[in-house]
Amino acid sequence: MMGENPTSLSNAKLNTLLWLGRKLNAAIEMEPFLQIVVESICQLTSSETSSLFLFEAETSMLKFVAAPRTSSIKLKRLRVPLEHSVAGEAYTTGKPVIINHAHEDARIYRSVDQELSFTTRSILAVPITYRHEALGVLEAVNKLGGAQYDDADLMVMETLASYAGTYLFNAILLEEALQASQALEEMEKKKNDFLAIASHELRTPLGLIVGHASFLRDLAQFDEQTQSQLDTILRSAMRMRELIEAMSNTHLGSTSQKRLKRKSFSINQMIEEVVASFSAQATQQKIQVRVDLPAENLHLQGDNEKLAIAFGNLLKNSLTYTEPGGHVLVKVEKLPGFAKVSVIDDGIGIPAADLPHIFDKFYQVESHLNRRHGGIGLGLSVAKVMVEMHGGQIWAESIEGKGSNFSFLIPVDLDQGGKSTSIFAA
Repeated sequence: MMGENPTSLSNAKLNTLLWLGRKLNAAIEMEPFLQIVVESICQLTSSETSSLFLFEAETSMLKFVAAPRTSSIKLKRLRVPLEHSVAGEAYTTGKPVIINHAHEDARIYRSVDQELSFTTRSILAVPITYRHEALGVLEAVNKLGGAQYDDADLMVMETLASYAGTYLFNAILLEEALQASQALEEMEKKKNDFLAIASHELRTPLGLIVGHASFLRDLAQFDEQTQSQLDTILRSAMRMRELIEAMSNTHLGSTSQKRLKRKSFSINQMIEEVVASFSAQATQQKIQVRVDLPAENLHLQGDNEKLAIAFGNLLKNSLTYTEPGGHVLVKVEKLPGFAKVSVIDDGIGIPAADLPHIFDKFYQVESHLNRRHGGIGLGLSVAKVMVEMHGGQIWAESIEGKGSNFSFLIPVDLDQGGKSTSIFAA
């Protein structure tokens, strides 16, 4: 700015600038906004024409992106070099350039005049920047009546350049965010496709392994060493089956297949059945599992199988990370309109830095270089998907070295899941 007092601008010009500022806040689309900017330049600086350039990385030149409608089509095909041009000088130096006698100035890029059959007599160029980052250039060309560009014109141009800079920077950020979002969606689709294909293709050969190994073991005519080897094959195959089921459940929760089989079921019974399915593992690991259920049988409207998967994954996680001699408490509470299920253990706990990420897909607290508990990091993410499909919420609390508390809260009536949210904020 060249030190001119704002009062040198007429009220009409100030009102136009204020109106344009409101247009910026209205977040209209880019092309109409930039068109308003260049047409306002002509009006507010009394210029024959105007233009707005942006830097084009592919050519390292400035390209026309907006001009008064009478010349915009031809201009948008042209490029202006950074060297030997007024626009290039304003862009590279970050300072305005005023030339009131252009016919004698070598900085005028004459190729544009020749292409448009136009004569540049005077020009005012102002860089468009945002937070010291150069984005482009605004130009006012040919002051009407043979007059010269002055400080008032510069004030107008710098104000308009400021508006344009803010708008363009936000537009760039929005475009980058949209591209990143699209890339993530594509990655998510590829991942889900892989999970679906992999889990499907692995089921058949795994089923053959389990079937033949079980058949051979049941023949009971092998020596003890061979029987032990067959048992090892079966245990490994069953472990692979668990991983395949986890992959399948993750895919189920990430696609349109996530339909719920709605029916009324007893959560007390579901909890007892899942706990019973882990009794052998708990006994083998010498972990005591205690169940605390409501005295009144609590019924829910939802998908019994999916909630069993969610609860089973939480229970399995606690058994996995609790040392021999430890304890796991399964607690079910009836709340107004909701059921709360908690799995509390006195295991190794979770480091505070890992706690916010434990429900992320494929996230594992242990490094892949020193893992000793197995798994591929899907159990908790699957539990989260299954609970949220019911309009519920899942969370974890933990102190490293002392244990963890995994809980989920689900509505008793599935239709009320999205309506009663106050308890989630408690």
